[in-house]
Amino acid sequence: MKKTTIMQGLALGFLILGSLSPVWVSAEESSSSTSQSTSSTSSEASPEPLPVVTTPLMRAETKLHTAVTLQIFHEGSEAEAAMTEAYDYMDHMEQLLSTNLEGSDVYRINQAAGHEAVKVDPATLTIIKQALETAEISGGRFDISIGAVSNLWKIGDVDARKPSDEEIKAALPKIDYHKITLDEAAQTVRLEEEGMALELGGISKGYIADGIRNIFAKHGVNTAIINLGGNVIVMGTSPSSPEGWNVGVQDPDEVRGQVVGTKRVIDGTVVTSGIYERYVEVDGVRYHHILDPKTGYPVDNDLSGATIFTKVSLKADALSTTLFLLGTKDGLAFIESLDGVEAVLIDKDHGVHVTSGLKDSFQLTNEGYHLVED
Repeated sequence: MKKTTIMQGLALGFLILGSLSPVWVSAEESSSSTSQSTSSTSSEASPEPLPVVTTPLMRAETKLHTAVTLQIFHEGSEAEAAMTEAYDYMDHMEQLLSTNLEGSDVYRINQAAGHEAVKVDPATLTIIKQALETAEISGGRFDISIGAVSNLWKIGDVDARKPSDEEIKAALPKIDYHKITLDEAAQTVRLEEEGMALELGGISKGYIADGIRNIFAKHGVNTAIINLGGNVIVMGTSPSSPEGWNVGVQDPDEVRGQVVGTKRVIDGTVVTSGIYERYVEVDGVRYHHILDPKTGYPVDNDLSGATIFTKVSLKADALSTTLFLLGTKDGLAFIESLDGVEAVLIDKDHGVHVTSGLKDSFQLTNEGYHLVED
C-alpha cells in the first residue's frame, strides 16, 4: 500500500510575523513617527495621498489557497475602506478563477472543451492572454493547459496522489497552448480539444495582486505591503527608510524565517516560486507542484528557488514559474533577454545566481550560500 503525505504551504511572507514565507518584507519600524508621500504605480488617477504612519493597518486571512497579509501604512476611513474592498475583490476573483467551483469562468471553459467557446469576464481574458504571451516567449515551458495533468496529481488538495504512467501519457497530448483560442471582440475562450483543461494557478495571484494595488491607489494609499503568499507588491518606500523596503529571499531549505539575501525595493513586485511550497509524498518520494508540460511529472533540474523582481505582478508570477521549467543556465539567459525584469535563482548546491541588474544591489546574508559568477 502506498503511503502518502500532502503538504500545502501557507506563506504569510513576513519574517517579523514568524511566517512560512518565500519572501519577507521588513518595514524596519523605528520608535519615532514618520510621515511621507510617494507616488503610486497604479495607472488609475488617485486622490490626495494619505499621511503615512509607522504602525500599519493590517489584516491576515487565508485566501486564494494561501496565507494573505495586507499592510496599509495609513489610518482613517479611506485606509479601512481600501482594506475591505481588497478582501472583497479577492473573494470575487476566487469565485471567477476557481478550477473546481461550478459556474466559475475556468470551470465553464474546461467543461466546454472541444465543444464551444465560453464568454468570460474581462479579467479572465486578460490573464489568459498574458499566459499565452508567456507561453510563446518561453517556447511552451509555461503552459496553462497543464490542467490536463495537474488535475490528475491534485497537489495541494486533500486527495493529492501520484497518477500512473498510463494516466499521464494519456493526458500529455491535451497539453498544448496553441489549442487555446481567444476572441477578444466576443470576449470568449475556447479549448479546441475535449479533455483539455486550464490551470491558472501559476499566474492568477499576480493579476490579483496588481488589482489590489489599483484598489489601494484609488483610495489614496501609496505606502503598503501586499503579500499573497509568494506574490509580494510593495507600494512606496518604508516609512523608516527612503532606500526602500527590505525584501528578503527565502532560504528554500528552511520552512520558517531564514533568508538567503536581501534587496531594497521601492514601488515594485517580488514573486517567488519554490519546490518547498506544495508537494505530495508517496512511499518516501516527494513530488512537488511545478509540473513539466513535456513530461507530466514535477520538473527535475538544478533549481530549488526562483525569485522575480519587476513592476507588474501578473508578468512576474508567470515568469517565476517559467524559470523553474528552464533551469539555472537557460533561466538566467531568458530573464536577461527581457526588459525591466531581474531574478535571483538558487540552485540545489546552495549557489545563488543573480541577473546583471541585481549584482550591485542584492546582498547575500546567509553564510550557508555562495554567489555564483555566471
